[in-house]
Amino acid sequence: MSTAGFDELIHAPTRLEIVSLLAAAQWADFKYIRDELGLSDSALSKQLSTLESAGYVEIRKSFVGKRPRTSASLSKAGRQAFEQHVAALQAIVARSQQPIPTGSDAEADRGILSR
Repeated sequence: MSTAGFDELIHAPTRLEIVSLLAAAQWADFKYIRDELGLSDSALSKQLSTLESAGYVEIRKSFVGKRPRTSASLSKAGRQAFEQHVAALQAIVARSQQPIPTGSDAEADRGILSR
């Protein structure tokens, strides 16, 4: 069963953390993201590349003096995908709050089998 808005690419734990962090900022420095999430440079770089390839993240490279500086931002498509993914997760969790009707007819209607 697929839930509308559920995004397998974003759902991976590390990418979900990155996208969640970027959703709260206009731009975030590579070092800040790395340190905040406790990732290695290579792990963060790989995940940002994956998100950038999907169009979810924009990468900006610049120099401060002679030092390279990389920043990331959630694109409009990335923000929309994240919001839809969060809504899908909330819908899944909301289902756990709904009581399941008892009785053989109700169970048969919902496809629930007794053990």
